[in-house]
Amino acid sequence: MPDRSMKIPGPDHPIEIQPNGSRVVVTVGGQIIADTRAALTLSEAAYPPVQYIPRRDVDMAALTRSDHTTYCPYKGDASYFSIPAGGDRATNAVWTYETPFPAMAAIRDYVAFYPDRVDEITSKILAPDRRPAVG
Repeated sequence: MPDRSMKIPGPDHPIEIQPNGSRVVVTVGGQIIADTRAALTLSEAAYPPVQYIPRRDVDMAALTRSDHTTYCPYKGDASYFSIPAGGDRATNAVWTYETPFPAMAAIRDYVAFYPDRVDEITSKILAPDRRPAVG
């Protein structure tokens, strides 16, 4: 049985979650699947940063939950969704931590997309008067 222990991010494995001040749009099969001004950028150790998008800004009806799951000792159990409009390439293209560990609670109710399983993930900087209010 694999080790299912919970680890806390720290100097040996840093994880930082920051609000993204840009508009993030995800397209698949010519469809906009996600469009948000409230993404979170998760930077973990030496991995490329990942955009986590609030579910409220994702066309969840365009996704199909799969049976695939993975485990991260820092974040918890991940559930996956496929995007039928993207064909086989978009199988398990989306993941989410529905009950993340306490240190990663900020990504609850958010999803992330594998860049190589969607057509495009764009991030456009918003004009100062278009940025979401902080507070």
